[in-house]
Amino acid sequence: MRPDSARRTVRLGACVAAAAGLLTVGLAAPASAEEQTDQLWINAPSEQKLPRAGGSDGEPQSRSLDIGLSHDNDNFTVTDGRLTVDISGIAGVAEVTWPDNCAPSGTTAVCNVPVVPVIGGDYHPQVNLTVRAAEGAAVGAHGRITYAAVATGGLTDTMEAPLDSFDTTLTVAGGPDLSIGGVTPVKDARPGSSHTVPFTVTNKGDEPSEGFAVRLLASYGLDVVTRYPACTYRTTSGDDYAPMTEANCTFDQVLEPGDTFTLPEPLRVTLAPHALAERFDIGVEPGNGATDLADEDNYTIAEFGAVNTADFEASGARVTGAAGETVTATLGFRNNGPAWFGNLGSGDPVATLRFTVPEGVTVTSAPVDCVPQTLSGGYYPNRKGAPRYACDLPYWTLPDTAHTFPFQLRIDRVVPDATGEVVLRPAFGDAPFPFDPKPGNNTAQVVVNATPQA
Repeated sequence: MRPDSARRTVRLGACVAAAAGLLTVGLAAPASAEEQTDQLWINAPSEQKLPRAGGSDGEPQSRSLDIGLSHDNDNFTVTDGRLTVDISGIAGVAEVTWPDNCAPSGTTAVCNVPVVPVIGGDYHPQVNLTVRAAEGAAVGAHGRITYAAVATGGLTDTMEAPLDSFDTTLTVAGGPDLSIGGVTPVKDARPGSSHTVPFTVTNKGDEPSEGFAVRLLASYGLDVVTRYPACTYRTTSGDDYAPMTEANCTFDQVLEPGDTFTLPEPLRVTLAPHALAERFDIGVEPGNGATDLADEDNYTIAEFGAVNTADFEASGARVTGAAGETVTATLGFRNNGPAWFGNLGSGDPVATLRFTVPEGVTVTSAPVDCVPQTLSGGYYPNRKGAPRYACDLPYWTLPDTAHTFPFQLRIDRVVPDATGEVVLRPAFGDAPFPFDPKPGNNTAQVVVNATPQA
């Protein structure tokens, strides 16, 4: 079975509760070395289209084919990876240029990967092949590159990737292939500063692009200064998704193979006073209903890191009642600004509010966004009566906005000054928020039946 590397790297924010429970079970009874498993994987694209020709010289355009080795279990160190690449199946279809870490012999090559990483995190493909359509290959011609791999490590010292499970189909295709130029991130920018977003579109295919469409998305902390007659603009409300500015543009210019388009004037944006971690998304597609040969380079993101802060504040509650009564404790989160913040890439909550229940009371009703937990943060089977709750905020928060979480507490017995805690933390981990200038107010108290002060 081919590993799904994209799925492995996605944070499952919607499944935090289940993941926390499974993790706690695993930590409570660590598996012995004999019970642990590890697997070597080959990460390769299942298919790649190759233009038969492109550019002003009519030569086929090259494409990058990135392959990597990885393994599952970070309890093991895996080294001396050897990836065997067999290109006998693409004879007459495509040609391969080998990188320095591959030793070719006939129609195969052995590529060295000295250290095999765990998938996710800092994983990057280690073998970068260059492929191009063979001379005279017709549109529709196709063939397969197959792979095999071994490495040293794991349980048995010798690991082998599953046989006959990895291949890439190369297909010669015709049509436009639009590519957006790369954008360098901007760091340590000041709110109020203006910046030019580089924008170029090149047709790397073998046929003209009869016009093209561009979609621009600017996050809430970016003001789009330059406006073009070819674009229509709108600002979203931020009801279901973080507010942003969207532009949809249609350009009639025909891009011949090898042609590059630049905007009639530079695309400029200004960082708003509430800017923090901003992004400007750019996507392009051919016009006239054409299909792009390779859409992986049809999209890019310009990132802007602003020098700014967002003060996250937790609020607790003070409630009183007799034994047997049920009272409402409304807990809260507030972003005092001046910046907004959004986890625009991962979609993770901007923060999680953790509520530790005071002594002598039982939670009889909790908000739907709050997951019951054990005191250590593990899985708790019932929504009522848990000793701790974790409440997820949305993935974005604007300045001077608040969220409340009302809990129904039944007072089982009166404990004077019974105190619980409300703590704001990132959705993953216990590190403080790097942009928060006042971490002290990330914590608040819930006091039940406080003793009157003299």
